[in-house]
Amino acid sequence: MELNGKKILIFGMGVSGKGVAKLLSHLDVSMVLYDGNTELDKEALLKELDLEGRAEVVTGELTEKSFEGIDILALSPGISINAPYVKLAQECGVKVLGEVEIAYELSKGQLVAITGTNGKTTTTALTGEIMKAAFEKVFVVGNIGTSFASVATETTDDCVIVAEISSFQLESMEEFHPKVSAILNLTPDHLDRHGTFENYAMTKLSITERQTKKETCVINYDDEYLREISKNIKPFIWYFSLKEDLDDGIVLDGDMITFKIDGVAVPIINRYDMNLLGDHNVQNVMAACAIALAMGVGVPTIREVVRNFKAVEHRIEYVCTKNGVKYYNDSKGTNTDASAKAVGSMTSPTVLIAGGYDKGVDFTDWIMGFNGKVKDMIQSVKSTPLS
Repeated sequence: MELNGKKILIFGMGVSGKGVAKLLSHLDVSMVLYDGNTELDKEALLKELDLEGRAEVVTGELTEKSFEGIDILALSPGISINAPYVKLAQECGVKVLGEVEIAYELSKGQLVAITGTNGKTTTTALTGEIMKAAFEKVFVVGNIGTSFASVATETTDDCVIVAEISSFQLESMEEFHPKVSAILNLTPDHLDRHGTFENYAMTKLSITERQTKKETCVINYDDEYLREISKNIKPFIWYFSLKEDLDDGIVLDGDMITFKIDGVAVPIINRYDMNLLGDHNVQNVMAACAIALAMGVGVPTIREVVRNFKAVEHRIEYVCTKNGVKYYNDSKGTNTDASAKAVGSMTSPTVLIAGGYDKGVDFTDWIMGFNGKVKDMIQSVKSTPLS
């Protein structure tokens, strides 16, 4: 989509919104920077973004008049596409595009896009490290913490972009087109935003919408629901499985993560030669291996990177041992399935400190998933009561 000459309202001045503003500052566009915080220091914001005299800052309530003359609403992922202001913009004839979509349209290079309910950050970080070992110029962006928009102008035709993509970001895609995509798993999450699990799942599946038959989507074979709904997607499907011995894909042969094609097995790495704990991390590694192979990376390179890779911050991250008690930080386990898998990785009786806000999901499967490993649970006073 042509952006030059457009008037663009950027909704939300968080990391993504500021990234979009900086990216668009390289183009011939008019910008309106919007944030709901009426106490926002407008002058400081313009100075931070080096946009003094080049953009307008609006705070507080938006009305129909606010969208007069606006061509595009650039949406931060934290804002639902079904939010009243967004609906109002659409009614006023304004096109709605997300931060990732805008960044994609202004970027170059080969794109790898990873989504799913759990394991995205670990898989994205590991895939990024493998790509860095195989390609000269690599960017790791998206929900992992670095906004795509903040690096889009640095991308080149020969670079690789590895992006962690959330369901929120997928809501507002138009041309987003990865060479290799991956959907790691699907369990109920963000139902407060998507309404139903089916809506959430189809939003995740949309990551493949513009891929061709010559491109690849990596799918978790063990997730029966995901396997079923993805049968008719356009790209070639490459499965990984912890449980099944597939003729083609990434499987666990005993303790060995193995690449199989036409029934011929190529060992990659023994699960106990890795620094990552738990079956779910074996699956994350399998997914990263499949992505890397689809991108043409050789097994020796993949093996070496996986062997040396350590858990990302806040993902079953070892903190310390005090008075014989090991402490792990899993504060990025922000849904019930992720939390249950983290508990499942523990090898001794566990005290779980739980908190967060209610996303509209049932806690029954979460509690049942502890399998007797949780000795005691301490609940944050700010979280939704479980009883």
